[in-house]
Amino acid sequence: MDYKVMYQQWLDNPYFDEETKAELKAIEGNEKEIEDRFYMDLEFGTAGLRGVIGAGTNRMNVYTVRKATQGLANYILSLKAEGKGVAIAYDSRHMSPEFADEAALCLAANGIKAYVFESLRPTPELSYAVRKLGCTAGINITASHNPPEYNGYKVYWEDGAQITPPHDSGIMDEVKKVTDYAACKTMTLEEAKAAGLYQTIGADIDDPYIEELKGLVLHQDSIDAVKDKLTIVYSPLHGTGNIPVRRVLKELGFQNVHVVPEQELPNGDFPTVSYPNPEAAEAFELGLALAKKVNADLVLATDPDADRLGVYVKDSKTGEYHTLTGNMSGCLIGDYVIGQRKAIQGSLPQDGAFIRSIVSTNMADAIAKYYGIQLVEVLTGFKFIGQKMLEFEKTGNGAYLFGMEESYGCLTGTYARDKDAVVASMTLCEAAAYYMTKNMTLWDAMLEMYERYGYYKDHVESITLKGIEGLAKIQEIMNTLRENAPKEVGGLKVLAARDYKTDTIQDFVTGETRPTGLPKSNVLYYELEDDAWVCVRPSGTEPKVKFYIGVKGSSMADADEKSASLGKKVLDMIQEMI
Repeated sequence: MDYKVMYQQWLDNPYFDEETKAELKAIEGNEKEIEDRFYMDLEFGTAGLRGVIGAGTNRMNVYTVRKATQGLANYILSLKAEGKGVAIAYDSRHMSPEFADEAALCLAANGIKAYVFESLRPTPELSYAVRKLGCTAGINITASHNPPEYNGYKVYWEDGAQITPPHDSGIMDEVKKVTDYAACKTMTLEEAKAAGLYQTIGADIDDPYIEELKGLVLHQDSIDAVKDKLTIVYSPLHGTGNIPVRRVLKELGFQNVHVVPEQELPNGDFPTVSYPNPEAAEAFELGLALAKKVNADLVLATDPDADRLGVYVKDSKTGEYHTLTGNMSGCLIGDYVIGQRKAIQGSLPQDGAFIRSIVSTNMADAIAKYYGIQLVEVLTGFKFIGQKMLEFEKTGNGAYLFGMEESYGCLTGTYARDKDAVVASMTLCEAAAYYMTKNMTLWDAMLEMYERYGYYKDHVESITLKGIEGLAKIQEIMNTLRENAPKEVGGLKVLAARDYKTDTIQDFVTGETRPTGLPKSNVLYYELEDDAWVCVRPSGTEPKVKFYIGVKGSSMADADEKSASLGKKVLDMIQEMI
């Protein structure tokens, strides 16, 4: 339907409230803004919704949330799985509590019980709650680390992971079928509570969640030995991590935990940063200033929904604070957990597995090889790590030891099925305590890993292409690369080209073609000579095409040089296309 017609329908239809209509009247005559808000429905993708908050079909608002929830409810009802209910959590973003209740009341009107957290909670705790309560599904209202004007809606299934096939496509199909906003069911909060279809949850989930985390500690003795010596600076970046991270560290005995005061309290404007991403250096400016004052050993920051962890660690020899990328911190935590499990238990499970996404560092492969366990690759998105964990459980083949992805997310333990920055913070602090008892810092441990496994360097480049034209250009880039696979990238020969959309790996050395063995996805991956690689994929949450780049050097300086050079050459190659 024409965007102008849709715009007028929202203005004329009594179903839409006066506040919504006033917002739309304010943009009257602004054709570009009207088009952007109404040229399409906000897409319900494989993880759910994410978009700018505002009135319109291509925006996050109570109506698009209700529409998505009606589709989810229809899918649950089609499976006759309504009896187990749905858990709902939300973060500190604008409209998060309102969207959470909107979803809950739509579910209730469809006869599906909603378990709603009393206040904001981390994403991983929602994953845990789905499993703990035995729910059919979960909904999390969050836009992760996106700018303040965004919010989102993630859907989880009964295993606690974000939806994967066949449920993702099944839910998407049902959402698409909902074409009339007025047909979406809802009821009042009082009615839902009276019918026993709306239940508030809180400490009944918080307490066992924290106990699960504490049960994963391997060296309480090390924590006890240095609990008054190790100094930690932490920032929740105005999000959900403040209470659970501080609580678990306190209960384990850490005495010197300093929270960045300007970033402690929830605030949907995220006033101290341009956007609340622990991957960005600006997110650490206040934390590093505090770290220098208190002489901190490590600085931690979690994103608003506390599934991603950013880290700086102190080099005791120079006094400098070094940033750890998601690949570095993931490998540091994974190596500690797997190595210490082996040291304590004497051996690891024969079918033990380290799981990583295809765009994560090859250092993970080296760690798995060192400990004699299998390395399992999955598509980008922690839900695929969760899917593999479920497969291990169902088949009895495979023992999950650790999982990580380069985007600053990992999971120790099987209590949840999403990345957890709360447990990552806890485990990294435990590792810092352990290494302190060995007269080492976390930076010393990182350098030791480079010496043992090789100087791996990984980073991400991206090109942002906004709007309708941008989407077309991103697709054009992917099509060009797919149809004309390069024989070299950045001056390095391509040894093999993987196309996850066509499920093929072209081996240019042997001439053979074989399947990738993974589900179809719009991703291209080039294995290059000299232990290098490049992976290309459109972002699932932002108008970007992303280029993941990995190299291996003979030293840190060599790896840095190779990484910078390859990154520049890749961007130059793409710029020629656009």
